Amino acid sequence: MVRPRPPREAIGKTVVTTALGPIRLEWSEAGLTRVGLPDTTVEQSDSATTDPADHPPFIKTTADLLRAYATGERVDFNVLPIDIDGFSDFECQVYAASRRLGWGETTTYGAMATSLGDPGSARAVGQALGRNPVPIVVPCHRIHAAGSRTGGFSAPGGAVTKTRLLALERAGDTTAAPLLAMMLAAEARPRSKP
Repeated sequence: MVRPRPPREAIGKTVVTTALGPIRLEWSEAGLTRVGLPDTTVEQSDSATTDPADHPPFIKTTADLLRAYATGERVDFNVLPIDIDGFSDFECQVYAASRRLGWGETTTYGAMATSLGDPGSARAVGQALGRNPVPIVVPCHRIHAAGSRTGGFSAPGGAVTKTRLLALERAGDTTAAPLLAMMLAAEARPRSKP
């Protein structure tokens, strides 16, 4: 899919420490441009890429919401501005529809395609969600494949992370965050060759 224009360049970066592990944030003057879920490429030393005194207020709000979310507290990320400039109209529609899903609520790629007026575009919905630059804030983990199958998840940990995020939301499960953090760390470790 050809993007109508290149995405805006991030003007700031930081790393937020959460119960899920370190989460990288990047932003433009218009809003969040990237939320990087925990993996081995996110180092705590990256946390000072921009001086916290220079962070816009929405970054402090994002950090507070992510910390609360990671402990199982019900939060609403819709208060956060996202900058998805450079993404296609269809991708923006998919992200907006995803943000309308409630806490722990799920749907399928096909149902979302139908709700967007294009019932044959389930695969395109999945592809757009796979390019989601701001997971959790745009809750792509809440959209599944048909037949109660989990479907893909492009963030570290794949479908296991998707399932754990939903478990955290459904139960307010305070044990899910440490388990998810351990699972992400294990998933990111280099594997030895046989």
